[in-house]
Amino acid sequence: MTNKTKKINHHHGVKSAKPLKLKGKRIVSSAIRKSHHGQNSQVVSGVKKHRHFDHTSASQSETSNSDLIYGRHPVLTALENQRDLNRIWITSKLRYDPRFHSLIIKAKENGTVIDEVEPRRLDQITERGNHQGVAAQIAPYSYIDIHELIEKSQSVPEPVIIVAEGITDPHNLGAIIRTAEAIGAQGLVIPQRRASGITSTVIKVAAGALENFPVARVVNLQRALEALKAEGFWIYGTAAAASEPIHTVNFSGPVALVVGSEGEGLSILTQRSCDSLVSIPLLGKTPSLNASVATGMALYEMYRQRWQNTLHLDKLQTTPWKKPG
Repeated sequence: MTNKTKKINHHHGVKSAKPLKLKGKRIVSSAIRKSHHGQNSQVVSGVKKHRHFDHTSASQSETSNSDLIYGRHPVLTALENQRDLNRIWITSKLRYDPRFHSLIIKAKENGTVIDEVEPRRLDQITERGNHQGVAAQIAPYSYIDIHELIEKSQSVPEPVIIVAEGITDPHNLGAIIRTAEAIGAQGLVIPQRRASGITSTVIKVAAGALENFPVARVVNLQRALEALKAEGFWIYGTAAAASEPIHTVNFSGPVALVVGSEGEGLSILTQRSCDSLVSIPLLGKTPSLNASVATGMALYEMYRQRWQNTLHLDKLQTTPWKKPG
């Protein structure tokens, strides 16, 4: 394991993209804003709009501009976690399934409209998606404030927060969320502009992970990184040309892992905000990895190190004691 190096933040006028580092010290900008101003949740744009069929105007309006999730696992997870659902379309067979029945009753009591429909109606609503007999119209996703996310993450000794820059593909974002939650990360930060928000596609790909994984959406990503630094997080950015291979870095303490899009990577400004840039060594001819794959590999290395440095008493082999003589 290598010792950590510390970074002095560049001024915006500096042209070099390489961070200036100093052993044993780190300068954190004094312009860190503790105020929650500007970090409020925003309603997700780009909601999937559904094509309409030749039904009555009432039928058309019920799916217009809706944000849908469908499939048994995503809807069941949303119901179990009491997610705000405006409407549920479900077949009569599935409605009385033991896994759904009591949850459907509870959702109805909380104001969700329950429509018992034929499978062909679900085909129309989901545009012939793999609905498995159920679909739901979700309320707009409620983002968490960045400072609240940091506070919640500190419930564990060494929290990990993912910061995603420029991930425009909702499938990629959903896969990142699913992997990060599964491996044990505490949350995600995404920018408000030039990036995908939490849409129905993200929720579908995340396969229920969002019910236990908070997401903060911020106006200024660099300011969010400064807030993380102020709370003791070490900022690691992923870059293909970085000089530090990921397996040589000591990922101890609170960590923020910054990942960029597959095509553009991290912006120069974001790279300068990182304490260290790390790379995943590639031996093949393919020059880069999918963003969600790279995130999963980086997270696994972090948690592999932590597991290796933790004494697991239940895994130790014990030798039966034998009486001498």
